[in-house]
Amino acid sequence: MRHEAATPAGLIDEATARLTATLGLEKREARLDARVLAAFAWEVSPAWLIAHDTDALTGAQSARFAALLARRLSGEPIAHITAAREFYGRSFQVSPDVLIPRPETELLVELALARMPAGEAVTVLDLGTGSGCIAITLALERPRARVTAVDRSAAALAIARRNADLLAVRVEFLESDWFAALGARHFDLIVGNPPYVAAADPHLARGDLRFEPLAALAAGADGLEDLRRIIAGAGAHLQPGGTLLLEHGYDQADAVGALLQAAGFEDVRNWPDLSGIARVTGGRLAP
Repeated sequence: MRHEAATPAGLIDEATARLTATLGLEKREARLDARVLAAFAWEVSPAWLIAHDTDALTGAQSARFAALLARRLSGEPIAHITAAREFYGRSFQVSPDVLIPRPETELLVELALARMPAGEAVTVLDLGTGSGCIAITLALERPRARVTAVDRSAAALAIARRNADLLAVRVEFLESDWFAALGARHFDLIVGNPPYVAAADPHLARGDLRFEPLAALAAGADGLEDLRRIIAGAGAHLQPGGTLLLEHGYDQADAVGALLQAAGFEDVRNWPDLSGIARVTGGRLAP
């Protein structure tokens, strides 16, 4: 008895149903995951999947897809399976040593770029750079800027340096616990997406977060520990009139704003992400 060969369309449909049922994803998100896995498994483009949706697959191709699907069904993030994630229109390498770049962090980049005139050699510091996606994007979008990025994790910095090499951009990377290795250096702009989840938050044990570095996510009992440290130390490393911009949790805008005001920052305000959630708060150091 002959068995009909699997096709891309059939395997993607089946995977979509399994991802929806097992991980509780919306069907649209589950189908996107299935298509990303298929393209990665067979080393083809998304357009190929459409043009060849009814082609017969070999047993090896089906097995490769099944192995990757099993990893995703266990909860492993797509970005870890493919070792890449798109951010601001570019592909960045990722690993379990770094936080996976999130779309909402593009707001922080947009706000930073608005404060970086294209024709000026603005000095910028990216705190807790992880994969380097923020620092590298700023350096690529503003070639005259001088961008420095720090992280306390040597493993994360190795990923960031690799991304800078792949994208052919110059960024200064330093291993540092926030400002510790910067001495008396000052910057026109400081940005950061620090850990801001409460250590006991149950979400840390669910979904994709289980596979990401805890040190890049959790920050003390209330999630504000690192934000407090950054805000307390930023004034000593900003030029007069310089700006500090920080991404934070969905319910932390008021607390972060109060910390900035208490530290002497002016023009303190927050900005919402595409979901309307206050996601970035910043202020300006008095001239």
